[in-house]
Amino acid sequence: MPSVYDLLAHQVATRPDALAVEDATGAHLTYAQLGAAADEIAEVLSGKGIAQGDRVMIVSENCAAKVAALFATWLLGAIAVPINARQTPAELARVDAHAEPKAVFFTTQVSPDAAKHSITAQNEIADIDAGTISGIWGELALHCPRGDSFAGDEDVAVLLYTTGTTGDPKGVMLTHSNVCFGGRTSAELRGMTHDDLIYGVLPTTHVFGLCSVVVAAIHAGAPVRLVPRFVVADVFDALRDGITLFSAVPQMHALLMAHAKTLGLSDLGSDTLRYVSSGAAPLDPTWKREAEVFYGVAIQNGYGMTESTAGTAATRNRIGDPDTSVGPALPGIKIAIDEAIPGGEVLTRGPHVMKGYFRNPDETAKVLDTDGWLRTGDLGQIDAEGKLHILGRAKELIIHGGFNVFPPEVEAALNDHPDVVQAAVVGRAKDGDEEVLAFVQLPNGSALSEEDLRAFVKDRLAGYKRPSRYVLAQSLPAAPTGKILKHKLIETFSDQLD
Repeated sequence: MPSVYDLLAHQVATRPDALAVEDATGAHLTYAQLGAAADEIAEVLSGKGIAQGDRVMIVSENCAAKVAALFATWLLGAIAVPINARQTPAELARVDAHAEPKAVFFTTQVSPDAAKHSITAQNEIADIDAGTISGIWGELALHCPRGDSFAGDEDVAVLLYTTGTTGDPKGVMLTHSNVCFGGRTSAELRGMTHDDLIYGVLPTTHVFGLCSVVVAAIHAGAPVRLVPRFVVADVFDALRDGITLFSAVPQMHALLMAHAKTLGLSDLGSDTLRYVSSGAAPLDPTWKREAEVFYGVAIQNGYGMTESTAGTAATRNRIGDPDTSVGPALPGIKIAIDEAIPGGEVLTRGPHVMKGYFRNPDETAKVLDTDGWLRTGDLGQIDAEGKLHILGRAKELIIHGGFNVFPPEVEAALNDHPDVVQAAVVGRAKDGDEEVLAFVQLPNGSALSEEDLRAFVKDRLAGYKRPSRYVLAQSLPAAPTGKILKHKLIETFSDQLD
């Protein structure tokens, strides 16, 4: 495998004048311009003493400057540590203390939150203005507080700190080989070509947006339009404006369909969209049918995690296919089920598996065995056709009255209701048992009640699977990807629970 930087270098050498990336600041960069910007940033970093194996934190939201900073880091053989600027100062401080970056970038022009972080950063900050970086960005702030470089782990390309981490952070080490494999596999799965225009709303601080969108696009030579945040009206309009590929999470799709209803529309009405994928959460069968009608194309499902460089399995279905699996293993990847774990834990092995957790050999040993098998913590089954079906997270399995309750099954029943935007189900210990709690997002103006939902699921779920409590809300706590943060639900709505 080449280094990740080599993917950009290839496009610069062979298609220098082709569009590479555009963003919300108005930047439209060819490969030659993107390569030049990466080279200039690398020169600045090198002048600050950044060398092979050093960590460079990039506090950002999606933009062209972020992509250039990533490739500049990789050009020097340094390790990128992308962090979403919407993290709190305390969260940033925890990652900073653990990763010990030698330099920190803040994409100040596109992200007000990054600008705020840059102002409060300790020690001296050197501003890199528009004239320094190819005259196209606005500003990048660079903060270089440390003097000692880190020796070793030179093959690591990126450290990703997983969503919802509490206490001591866990940084997933992905090598250049991991990232290149993930990008190439994603590009081939989607059939990316130079003629595509890829929509990049998934945060590039997350493995899905980083590998399956940006690195995949650069591998294929396909232009990508990056936007910093999911704003449903803006995304809806963009998907009707020449976009051909759209990767998202189910929550994004649900919000887009709900937005269309407010406009009196039943479908997206795009003439160019050809590929839509969903990942990071289970796929509800009713929602899948509705989404395919809405988009006018098949909804491809996939399965992956940060520790497996995004992709492990994916579908290649035609529109209308009732399959709700996550598909077979991707080429070069193996999957298996450990039946000794209640519910059956999904294991995977191959070139997509992380090197380990940064500076955390104990946690690494818990999930990676000596043969290279990664314990995903997800429960699943493999059917007769070799397709993987995800039943839920092992830690989220609810045992109620001695019966196993899989949250995705309960969520699917609730999502069948036309007034439900999305639902999340978790368990809570009570009187030596676990009760089933449902958190339901409703559209504005909905009169749906808890009693309505109880009646709705009565014929859809066995008694032990039915929620004992319902919390109805206009929004649910979510990560920047749109994925519901289940571990925050009970805390967020504690005042509505007994």
